[in-house]
Amino acid sequence: MRRRVRIVTWFVVAAVVVGAAAAAFVASGVYNIAAVEQHTAPVYWALYAAMRQSVRHHAADITPPPLDDAKRVKRGRTLYDAHCRQCHGAPGVAPEPFALGLTPTPLNLANMAREWPARDLFWVVKNGIKMSAMPAWEFRLPEQDLWAVVAYLKALPAESPAQYRDAMAVRPDRPVAPRDALTPRDGDPASRERGKTALSQYGCATCHDIPGVVGAAAPVGPPLAAISRRGAIAGLLANDLPGMLQWIREPQDVHPGSAMPDLGVTARDARDMAAYLYSLR
Repeated sequence: MRRRVRIVTWFVVAAVVVGAAAAAFVASGVYNIAAVEQHTAPVYWALYAAMRQSVRHHAADITPPPLDDAKRVKRGRTLYDAHCRQCHGAPGVAPEPFALGLTPTPLNLANMAREWPARDLFWVVKNGIKMSAMPAWEFRLPEQDLWAVVAYLKALPAESPAQYRDAMAVRPDRPVAPRDALTPRDGDPASRERGKTALSQYGCATCHDIPGVVGAAAPVGPPLAAISRRGAIAGLLANDLPGMLQWIREPQDVHPGSAMPDLGVTARDARDMAAYLYSLR
């Protein structure tokens, strides 16, 4: 029994010492966060290994649709050129200069697409990766377009620079998901948890203090705590679900010149965001 107590005590002491050392290291400011200072090889390996295992774990239950359809691959190439090429490059096409200044540098996807299963690629395209420049496209593209990107990625390793150049010679208009109805379809359930994620993904916390949503705490717009108890939205709309949805999706139509921008919020995302905001009592 005493031996067990000693072991537990040593673990507690070791945890306290390690925690104190970590806190002192952070407080010292000696770690260089400049993007021109690359990660050490062990740190890079640890970050990549943790990322890879996380993707495998979270993507394990995803079932891909057929990805060899020529139209789906073509659509995916167009989307890739509009949204992915800037950071990852393309066959015979370099990434944009800003992307080359990121640390870590965005990966060339030809080898990744060859080695990674489609479900893992889809998970990353949809959800993004924390602490990197890889965004989550779930709130920007419909799911069929996410799979189209994956379909093109699986075809990418076999595509030559000449084939890519010829395919994009006549550049199609930037592919944008069609604007949906102002309100979501009847029967679509609202998700508070997804709404909290949507508030983060649309950058709402860069202007508003929102309980539960981590942001810069910059008081550009009013804090949104207890917004359900306010009499009106922006002093112009009734504080009810239709008014909230309209303000989230079309603030410039409601109040032209307002500092609140149109963010292209979809009906589903707006309903989820409203559900979360109205849960803040």
